[in-house]
Amino acid sequence: MKEIFGNTLGLKSSEQQRLRNTFRRRVDPREIVSAELARHLTELSHELNRQVGVLINRKGDIEHVVVGNAHKLELPDIGRARAGQIRLRGLRLVHTHLKSEPLTKDDLTDLALLRLDCVAAVGVGQEGLPGVLHYAYLVPENGTGEFWQVSKLPSVHVEQPDVLATLDALEEEFNRKAASRTVSGRERAILVAVCLDGNRARAESSLAELKELARTAGVEVMDSVLQVRREADPRYLIGRGKLDDLNLRSMQSMVDLLIFDKDLTPSQGRHIGDATSLKVLDRTQLILDIFAQRAQTAEGKLQVELAQQKYRLPRLVQGDDSLSRLMGGGVGGRGPGETKLEIDRRRVRERITNLEKRIDLISRERSVRRAQRNRREVPVISIVGYTNAGKSTLLNAITNAEVLAEDKLFATLDPTSRRLRFPQEREVIITDTVGFIRDLPKDLVAAFRATLEELYDASLLLHVVDAGDPARDDQVEAVETILNSLGLMEKPRLMVWNKADLLPADEVEQLLRSRGGVAISAAKREGLATLLAKADTTLFAEGASESIGVV
Repeated sequence: MKEIFGNTLGLKSSEQQRLRNTFRRRVDPREIVSAELARHLTELSHELNRQVGVLINRKGDIEHVVVGNAHKLELPDIGRARAGQIRLRGLRLVHTHLKSEPLTKDDLTDLALLRLDCVAAVGVGQEGLPGVLHYAYLVPENGTGEFWQVSKLPSVHVEQPDVLATLDALEEEFNRKAASRTVSGRERAILVAVCLDGNRARAESSLAELKELARTAGVEVMDSVLQVRREADPRYLIGRGKLDDLNLRSMQSMVDLLIFDKDLTPSQGRHIGDATSLKVLDRTQLILDIFAQRAQTAEGKLQVELAQQKYRLPRLVQGDDSLSRLMGGGVGGRGPGETKLEIDRRRVRERITNLEKRIDLISRERSVRRAQRNRREVPVISIVGYTNAGKSTLLNAITNAEVLAEDKLFATLDPTSRRLRFPQEREVIITDTVGFIRDLPKDLVAAFRATLEELYDASLLLHVVDAGDPARDDQVEAVETILNSLGLMEKPRLMVWNKADLLPADEVEQLLRSRGGVAISAAKREGLATLLAKADTTLFAEGASESIGVV
């Protein structure tokens, strides 16, 4: 005997039996609901003063009978639909509304998240007779932002639309949309940003940067969301209503990934993943993924893995108590041993220790090479700056090197050094380093310390800035924050305003007067002679450090 689900507390035996008898009924698969079933449900609802509903399959059989309260139903667990799913659930929900009100937001959310064929509400009229019929179907992405189509019939006795034909047409359209989406083969994502300090412009700039990070990682961005809040939600970071909206957007756009602009706590990541059934990444994870893709040398791969393992350690959670392992027998050896979680954590810690030892060895080897270089008294110029500011392009322009330079964030991770001959037969070593970014993960900075140690022996830092970027001031601040954390702010620095050809001449002049430095275009090789002359004077002339355009 099938059982009734929901709010059955206080129902008489006879009332429960009438509800069970609902399972014997059947409707025409092409109808939303038959007049007989509708009257049966409305009479029960009128008598019980509760909403009553049924889940009907495409054969017209009733699979579940549900009882709610006067305002809503709680459906049985039939499983959340997967993002990107093409076919609908194969079940439609027909339930009663005591005041003949339209479909509620809860009704429509259930339609989308459970991917139901249809949701319908029959109004309960006088003496329990069926009244107006409200119903809704999901619709594919259409550019209007609508997730569903809501319609209304004055009565269940008028001609109803052919349900099976409508569902066939909808699934064919979902399939066509999905086929067009899978051509690229890339993961699809929605970007999520939260503004907590009231500075919306800064949040929008950070969201635009996140979009570039996603593009660099090979992710197709389908949509982006910015929410302004006074404080972060401890469970979901964003509000529950906004999370439900993301759920709907992801279903319609067939998205399989959510990327948050702020770092998520381990519990936030788990709760968001449970609520959406989507893969969830934060800004740090995205940056680590890009570094993992871009690392070419064995050293770079070790540094990225170390940062990933440190990020992963606090996010390991217990999956199943049954995975605990028993220790060997004997006195003191009985009882549960390490759980699977404890074993995983121990292995991660051991791996972190091993990686740190190997990176320390690399660091010592680098220090030996630097000592040899210092004995020859060859000055070192290190290029630093925000990612995608044009550091590698500058290195290629002044040394005729062929270092990879792309219009992507973090195109270059591994340090590259080249000899550069100045006038009067002077030689220097010029080094390109990894780019910086705002909120650069601390574990990543720590992992790349062997690379960043090259900066400590530099005689001059060339701070390259994208002069044409509207957020250049924030980028300069982000770079200086990282340099300060590394104890490098006392180093002589020369500001290099790259991509100056994108600005009007008077704006460039104003920039140089107010901020100092040199304006160049590395891509067009303009201003390089002035830059080299300034660096030559700085490195080899007496009192050179005083002539540097330090910010």
